[in-house]
Amino acid sequence: FLWGLSHGYEEIVEMDADLSHRVRDLSNLLEMKTRLAADLVIGSRWICGGAIENWSKARELLSRLANRYVRVALNLHVNDATSGFRVYNAELLKKIDVASIQSEGYCFQIEMTRATRKVGAKIVEVPITFRERESGVSKMSKAIVFEAIALVTLWGMKRVLRRS
Repeated sequence: FLWGLSHGYEEIVEMDADLSHRVRDLSNLLEMKTRLAADLVIGSRWICGGAIENWSKARELLSRLANRYVRVALNLHVNDATSGFRVYNAELLKKIDVASIQSEGYCFQIEMTRATRKVGAKIVEVPITFRERESGVSKMSKAIVFEAIALVTLWGMKRVLRRS
């Protein structure tokens, strides 16, 4: 992100390079960003029209439950906060100070979504089809899952305490 910002790009696309994000879905994300004047467009597996291909039931369940937990704990109004297929407005990235984002793994996506909400930016979800990677191995580990659970729980508790 910092490289894109330093080179003057107005929109910055994040997507997996293992062919799990279909390039043909990218044009729809870019079109919807323009049409709906969104600051962040998330390619979503978990909205109407979204899909997954070649996932185990266990992996699907983990992703669905994680996203439900994030939605409840953080009140982000996003169905797929762990999606890594996104289009960001460069001005948004400047506002949220991407250098301050500390989490890794899938929690990075959640933290970026949370930071986007904090600055009042407009988030739009667009349905995509996510395919199991054609090459490479998953980054998923117990440490990544633990980081996400711990940070989302901490952020959720802070949100509730601030409201009290």
